[in-house]
Amino acid sequence: MSPFYFSLCLAAMAAQGGWSADSELVRTTVRVDRGSGRLVRTQLVLPREVPPVEVIARERSATVVSPVQLKTEVEQIVEKAAAEHGVDPMLVRSVMQVESNFNPNALSPKGAMGLMQLMPGTARQLGVTNAFDVRQNIEGGVKYLRYLKEKFSDDRLVLAAYNAGEGAVKKHGWIPPYPETIEYVYRVGRKYGEAKLKQPAAPLPPPEKAQPRIVQFVDAEGRIHITMP
Repeated sequence: MSPFYFSLCLAAMAAQGGWSADSELVRTTVRVDRGSGRLVRTQLVLPREVPPVEVIARERSATVVSPVQLKTEVEQIVEKAAAEHGVDPMLVRSVMQVESNFNPNALSPKGAMGLMQLMPGTARQLGVTNAFDVRQNIEGGVKYLRYLKEKFSDDRLVLAAYNAGEGAVKKHGWIPPYPETIEYVYRVGRKYGEAKLKQPAAPLPPPEKAQPRIVQFVDAEGRIHITMP
C-alpha cells in the first residue's frame, strides 16, 4: 500500500468519528496490524460531556415569570436580606442594576452569574449552590457586600472590591487603577446617589407644645404672686 493511499484511508476512517444521535462521542482510531499488515479500525464510545454545575443550575432555574412577578420577588428578597445583614437596600439595587440590569439568568464571559453576578468561587464560599436562583443569588450578594463593608469603611472601596477583588484594593490602598473598576465604581455610585435623592424625605417631627409663660411679681404689701396667663 502506498503512503498516499494509506493517508487517504486514515482520513476517511477518522472522519467517521463524531457525535452520535444520542449525543455520545464516537471516536475512531486506526492502527496497522503487525501480523497481516492490514488496517484495523476501532470505535470507542465516550459518554457525553458533563456540563458545569453552574450550567445545570441555570437550566433548572429557567422558570418563566412575568416582569412584574420578578420585580416584586426581587424587591421582597432585597429588603429582607439587606435588613438582616445591615446593608442599604438602595446600594444592593444599584449594584444589581449595573451588574446584570436585573436579569436573573445573566452570565458574563468571565463566568459571573445571575442578578448580582457572583463568580463561581465566590458563590461557593458564600454557600450559594445555585447562583441562578433569585433568592440564593441576592442573599449571597448581600452577604458579600456586608463582608466587604466590614473590610473597608468607604463605600467606594467596597464597590471596587466587589468588582476587582479584595486583594486588588488592598494592594493599591485605594480604587485599583483599572478602567473597568473605575467606571464600575462611578456607575454604581451615581445610581446609588440618584436613588437616595429620590427617596422620600422623612416627615418632620411635630412641633413641641409651647410651655406656659410664668409671670412673677411682688405687690405693694410685699407679697409674691406667680401667675400663668
